[in-house]
Amino acid sequence: MNKKTVKDIDLKGKKVFVRCDFNVPMDGNGNITDNTRIVAALPTIKYLLEQNCKLILASHLGRPKGEFKPEYSLAPVAKELSKLLGKEVIMANDVVGEDATSKANNLKEEGILLLENVRFHKEETENDTEFSKKLASMAEVFVNDAFGTAHRAHSSTTGIASFLPAVSGFLIEKELKFLGNAVNNPERPFVAILGGAKVSDKIGVIDSLLEKVDTLMIGGGMAYTFFKAQGYEVGNSICEMDKLDLAKSAMEKAKQKGVKLMLPVDTKIGKEFKADTESKTVKYTEIPADWEGFDIGAETIKMFSDELRNAKTVIWNGPLGLFEFDQFAIGTNEIAKVLSEINATTIIGGGDSAAAVKKAGLEDKMTHISTGGGASLEFLEGKKLPGIEALMDK
Repeated sequence: MNKKTVKDIDLKGKKVFVRCDFNVPMDGNGNITDNTRIVAALPTIKYLLEQNCKLILASHLGRPKGEFKPEYSLAPVAKELSKLLGKEVIMANDVVGEDATSKANNLKEEGILLLENVRFHKEETENDTEFSKKLASMAEVFVNDAFGTAHRAHSSTTGIASFLPAVSGFLIEKELKFLGNAVNNPERPFVAILGGAKVSDKIGVIDSLLEKVDTLMIGGGMAYTFFKAQGYEVGNSICEMDKLDLAKSAMEKAKQKGVKLMLPVDTKIGKEFKADTESKTVKYTEIPADWEGFDIGAETIKMFSDELRNAKTVIWNGPLGLFEFDQFAIGTNEIAKVLSEINATTIIGGGDSAAAVKKAGLEDKMTHISTGGGASLEFLEGKKLPGIEALMDK
């Protein structure tokens, strides 16, 4: 994807509107519990400051559904950003109102203004033209660096690009480089690991990856839909009865394409859905009717690990078990450990898989951890991302 970046145009002294992804987790007292996304935006922000730009930063946080809700304010982000940059970040009290516009007008070179949560306006998610125009009127150039929302056609990700020259920041550039190379020009063997709860969320990705990978591993909750599709008892495990045909056709397609489709051979099951439930490991064909599958078993871990040790490119999206509960996090953690040791390009597709890798303390050992769960999935599916399409071509 050959899109212009901040390095491809002259930005010296210009007023620049930057769409960041500051959708960070917070505790009940408004303290940021993980600042990864803010840190990820720093290279672009620092580069623009070096160009003496005046910066207007925008982001969403949570889902305030078009209303002003103080618990979704970006004020804590302004504070954290000030701390990380070692300089003042001015906070606007609104998005396109009087406060934001006057503060934007009065910005000095190297000044930084953070607008309030763009989703306080319902027009944002409607990609409303007038609202996009108002955002654009504050600046001379638009920089999109929010990969996490690149799959949404909203005013601050797409609409604004109709009114300003639009380029990507370094974060989006990096995402496109790693994900793009993996999809279009991977070093082989190319292995994809798909986990998570639902087949329905991943069916497009399964379909698209079966055209590209050498091996596809399936774990997590969606494995039980594949077991059921083969006629096995899955007990109380999560299972999408209306997706059995999709699972069957994926197995069929893998055969036709000569792709090695690997499903778990054993599973760790629990009596009930709680952290300290009684548990045991059984063969995938022997799940009792009143038990529930929560993780891959030791044999599967070994089988997946052996296969991964030969890989040269690995994409992983979705945890392999209920990793929030320690006794069912073993599969996910062990596979993360193998990925951290192998000599391959390892790409972690945002969301829960990224959280699992962080929880295991292995994020520094991966080649690339995507900042967008949904966006990276859609990219792997081969879908066009509106926030990327809207940028100028090189």
